[in-house]
Amino acid sequence: MKQISLLIFLLCMIKVSVWAQTPPFYKDIQQFKTLDQQQAPPKKAILFIGSSSFTKWKDVNAYFPGYTIINRGFGGSTLKDLIYYFNDLVPVYRPRQIVIYCGENDLANDATPADSAVSRFKQLYGLIRAYNKKVPVAFISIKPSPVRAKYFTKVEEANAAIRTFIARQKKARYIDVFPSMLGADGRPMPRIFLSDSLHMNAGGYQIWQKIMRPYLKK
Repeated sequence: MKQISLLIFLLCMIKVSVWAQTPPFYKDIQQFKTLDQQQAPPKKAILFIGSSSFTKWKDVNAYFPGYTIINRGFGGSTLKDLIYYFNDLVPVYRPRQIVIYCGENDLANDATPADSAVSRFKQLYGLIRAYNKKVPVAFISIKPSPVRAKYFTKVEEANAAIRTFIARQKKARYIDVFPSMLGADGRPMPRIFLSDSLHMNAGGYQIWQKIMRPYLKK
């Protein structure tokens, strides 16, 4: 009886250890895999990867008729997470183009300076180029979320550095949405955000749509 109890205890400890080692967003990635098993993803699609601004864009395909888009944004993610899950997010889809929105969650941390976010983006870009030297890559500038106003200086520094880096790369584009989300007073327009002052409503996505469309590959 004692041996059985000991065995049960050890099995429980193993389970606890496995759970403790499960990396952040593991369930999100597994959900993507389940979706792909249920229905094969389209070939040569535009791949969106990044954080919640993509996650919450549930009807993104309706904004871009004539384009085939696979949305693999997962809320709360950072550039470090995109790097960690790169093999699960990019090569499996063989995309015709990769569009990235990420970095905002990196910078919403007092311990993360702008240059750290820039370094992470460069690392992610390096992974993409190691996978495919020719696939077009587009980075959407980090947006001015009202609730994160105290980080705007870092956001602008990171955006500027990433823009400069992208300008030197082949088949890479920087999509600047930041200024179009500001009002006449130079502050973010509250009307294009949800009540949390972080995520966008349809008005915000309409602004993104107009700016992004010329950069997308049919």
